[in-house]
Amino acid sequence: MIYSFAKNTSRLKEITDYKEASWINLYPPFEHGELDEISEAFNIPLDFLTDSLDIDERSRYEKDEDSTLILINTPILNDDAKDSEAIYITVPVGVIICDRIIITVTARENPILEKFMEDKVKNFDPNDKQLFVLQIFEQTVYRFLDCLKKLNLKRNLIEQELYNSSRNEELQQLLRIEKSLVYFVNSLSANDLLKMKIKRTDLLKISEMENHSDLFEDIIIDNGQALEMSNVYTNILGSTMEAYTTIISNNMNIFIHRLTIVTIILMVPTLVASFYGMNLEYLPFRTSKWAFPFIIIFSIILGFGLIAWFRRNRRF
Repeated sequence: MIYSFAKNTSRLKEITDYKEASWINLYPPFEHGELDEISEAFNIPLDFLTDSLDIDERSRYEKDEDSTLILINTPILNDDAKDSEAIYITVPVGVIICDRIIITVTARENPILEKFMEDKVKNFDPNDKQLFVLQIFEQTVYRFLDCLKKLNLKRNLIEQELYNSSRNEELQQLLRIEKSLVYFVNSLSANDLLKMKIKRTDLLKISEMENHSDLFEDIIIDNGQALEMSNVYTNILGSTMEAYTTIISNNMNIFIHRLTIVTIILMVPTLVASFYGMNLEYLPFRTSKWAFPFIIIFSIILGFGLIAWFRRNRRF
């Protein structure tokens, strides 16, 4: 789908003729030949468009004669409802900077770009290409931080539930959070390297623009903070999973230990009764009318004696 926008005075307006637009946003589905048409209309390599649609592309930038491609990974909610999949995944957003227009391309609907489409970003102007790119970077970091807070809150709630039970559902949710954090750590690391490289090479040509340079510095700092938070949450979650694994194993050992003691206690009276189940002529009390109650009482006494012995030795 192709969305074309232009900003007149202070309002962002969607227009039908993309050749007159200041910003074009693209995401599937596409009609046959649409990407080729965009490529020819603005003289940009087709690879810039197709690479941006590959969800496995890493953050990077690439320059051509008349255009520049910047790929940055952004977090989105995973559409896959399987319990084994991550809650959040990361997909690249391609930002193509041309002489008179800026084009964004993504493989899925992206909440970051939707904020720009709804004109909810302060001081957003697609005609200021450098500021637009920096604002995409900024909103990406804000989105990462927001998702990290939600994941951490969800982890805390699941831990509270695990204090009272050890159901598989809670453990599966923790695994989904862990997978999401792995995506975040990898993407934030790649984004951080990309931004440092852009700053070093002055790709956006903002070294002489104080406001833009200061904003870029803040974005790099915030990205580093999000990366550090991801690493901390990953370590905490890993330690939590290991702790619960140890607790479950310890509880299982205690249960088996007690079950073994109960088995031994029940085995002794059963052994006494089994002796008197033999067809032998010279068993004690064979002819006594008190044989049955005596054997029962004797077996009970043996059982309680074993219980007392185990308790005295703190084994039960």
